[in-house]
Amino acid sequence: MHPAILPGTLSPSRPDPPPAGRTRSARELVVTEEARPGENPLAVMRRVAWALHKAGGAEVIGLMLFGAFSARAEIEAALRATLGETDWPVLWIDGASVHGAPLAGAQAFALKGAAVERVVVDGRVIASRYRLGRAELCWAGESLPRDPGASPGTQTTQAFRALETSLGAAGFALGDLVRTWCYNHDLLAWYPEFNHARTALYRTVDFRLGATPASTGISAANRAGAALVLAGLAARPLSGGPVATPLTSPLQCPAPAYGSSFSRAVELDLGNTRRVLVSGTASIEPDGATAWRGEVWNQVDLTMRVIEAILRSRGLGWSDATRGIAYFKSPGYAPAFDLWCERAGWRNPPVVRLHCDICRDDLLFELELDAEVAISEPETD
Repeated sequence: MHPAILPGTLSPSRPDPPPAGRTRSARELVVTEEARPGENPLAVMRRVAWALHKAGGAEVIGLMLFGAFSARAEIEAALRATLGETDWPVLWIDGASVHGAPLAGAQAFALKGAAVERVVVDGRVIASRYRLGRAELCWAGESLPRDPGASPGTQTTQAFRALETSLGAAGFALGDLVRTWCYNHDLLAWYPEFNHARTALYRTVDFRLGATPASTGISAANRAGAALVLAGLAARPLSGGPVATPLTSPLQCPAPAYGSSFSRAVELDLGNTRRVLVSGTASIEPDGATAWRGEVWNQVDLTMRVIEAILRSRGLGWSDATRGIAYFKSPGYAPAFDLWCERAGWRNPPVVRLHCDICRDDLLFELELDAEVAISEPETD
């Protein structure tokens, strides 16, 4: 392994310097584009590229792709045609569209107003490191087990060690994690084994957060044919006190109460902004049991009320959402979510909708969400 950290090269030009006497803060943005019915991958990626172009000087931090591996050649061609050669970490899962499009959607994390450093190991970009407000962050992409033939539990430990390697190459540690994404192939067949392996490994980690990271755990295949693939976001303060705080859910018990090692949500205090990272959330009672079995509308309604309560506890609402992913056990359940958003007045939510199994067979819907609010002016004299 030969790690290197290189300056980002995506943007054709760096952001213009601020006027004399003014200071411009860096700003992170997320471009979310979902395929429309009958739309091909090139059309989706053109909208991603256009949104990044309009942002002016934004550099990609990382890219999440949700698309059928059977359409891999078409999707990769669309990616090259719109964004050029990949110079950033990627997480690609076999995320099925709720209406059959080969590329269900994409989310591009980008930074404007500051440089992004690429972390390269053996010629491959595995992570991005950047500064934002009072924090330094690392977005680590596709982390896979080294032996896809090992038991799923062993592969879980290996995948987290691979994530640790990516973070280490950027100067971070597992203890700096504030969020993870875990996409497990055939998750329902081995979710207890996954939880056991993750919990055992987490017991050896001293999390700067003071708790386990926020997370999403969903059933989806990966390009390597491994039991799972991981990605993660790490954060640490540049100076002063902590930048990340675990949050409780007003309407649900802590996940460790029923053997799952993640925090319901995490708040990042970046100085100019506060960001809330809500874990994958589903229809679960305060005692940890599944609520409203077989009733998709009620499961959607409870899930949304749970997330809304977390946001309100921190002074945020749906209009502050910056990105989300909605997971449906059946494509036919997606209209229930759309109707809920319409009734709540949440217009054009920045959400990709995917057809995936969730961590329990009786859970029909899950949503992860990020939201952010400014707490000071981005420019000062």
